Amino acid sequence: MPWSVERVLALAPDPASAGAGRGQAVPATWMEPGASEAAVWGACRGSGKQPYQVCVELAEPAFRCTCPSRKIPCKHALGLLLLWARGSVPDGAEPEWVRAWLTERAERARRRPGRQAGVPPRDPEAAARRAEQRAQRVAAGAAELREWLTDRVRSGLAGADAEELYGVAARMVDAQAPGLAGGLRRAAGVIGRGRDWPGRLLTELALLHVLAGASTRLADLPADLAATVRTRLGFPTDTADVLANGERVTDQWVVTGLVDEVTERLTTRRAWLRGRDSGRPALVLSFAPPGQPLDRSLPPGHVVRGELAFYPGAAPLRALVAGADEPVRAGRPGGDAVCAALESVAQALAVDPWQDRWPLLLAGVAPVADGGGWLLVDAEGAALLIDERADPWPLLAVSAGAPVPVAGEWTATGLRPMTCWDGDRTVRL
Repeated sequence: MPWSVERVLALAPDPASAGAGRGQAVPATWMEPGASEAAVWGACRGSGKQPYQVCVELAEPAFRCTCPSRKIPCKHALGLLLLWARGSVPDGAEPEWVRAWLTERAERARRRPGRQAGVPPRDPEAAARRAEQRAQRVAAGAAELREWLTDRVRSGLAGADAEELYGVAARMVDAQAPGLAGGLRRAAGVIGRGRDWPGRLLTELALLHVLAGASTRLADLPADLAATVRTRLGFPTDTADVLANGERVTDQWVVTGLVDEVTERLTTRRAWLRGRDSGRPALVLSFAPPGQPLDRSLPPGHVVRGELAFYPGAAPLRALVAGADEPVRAGRPGGDAVCAALESVAQALAVDPWQDRWPLLLAGVAPVADGGGWLLVDAEGAALLIDERADPWPLLAVSAGAPVPVAGEWTATGLRPMTCWDGDRTVRL
């Protein structure tokens, strides 16, 4: 079945592309459009002499257009999908150029080595030796970090310097402990920011000290807590192991929000889900090089009936999609009051103190100005601070100051809104 308009617009790389895609969703612009179970295609009249050939493979999805745009998807692909979503693209047989592209993609995927889940390492003994060597390096790095932390706290935090922390972080990278390095970089970013920065810096360093200490006694910890410590240190977990042994939960998963983080080398997408029946939160991560499309199978405001396999941990949150139906529009969701939401945060931190974000879905909150900041206030008068780095104005524009459901990421500095609902309409903030 055709996708919803909201799901199509969620594919847009930026708001400008979404607007341009709407402009291309005019039947008179297109020649010989068609759709099959595998793809949607058509020829779009552009500024050149020849029309642009446009095709979208629906499974991944993947996009092909002969226009010179570097955006993925381009405005022509978005316009074609919008026409399809509105029922203006007839079913038909795939033309030769579409079949050739789909066949080429399938052949490239087949030749790609190591893409299938569960492919064993070529040399298990060598892999075991590398794992042991890395464990030794991490242990040495953790011991060095604990010694440095002790000296730093004894000498006081007033003279703390960000460059010093970045230097220690570089040594943790050399020790193959990216989790410890990341914690030091976060601590360096706290220095000098706000009047209470010494207290926040001490909190970050204390968590690092506990993590470094826990790394030396993994064998003595409960299995779920040991898994959490390994994850926080930066040890990878094989996705094949998660699919084979991870806890499975089947539910109707409401996609409450998407958050994209872009760096020079990688774009990370966090898709937050909440089970309708279980009320359980879940995090599905996807990655792509800059400029390449991310996973689009979990659009905000939709519900997906499926099974998730959860990574091990004391507070299991990250999951893989083990199997799912096509997403359908969810409508206005339920949610929690502020106090209940904060209780879920407290429970998560009690078992995983290194948790730096947690998903919240608030049933009905109104944005209220409070001095130089903003609060979300529910019907009982309980309030939750909005992170000062988050822009409150899009939420205020949608709600007009009235209570609306809001989904966001809890952080130590406040809530970062991701999504709100205007009636049954989903608005990505």
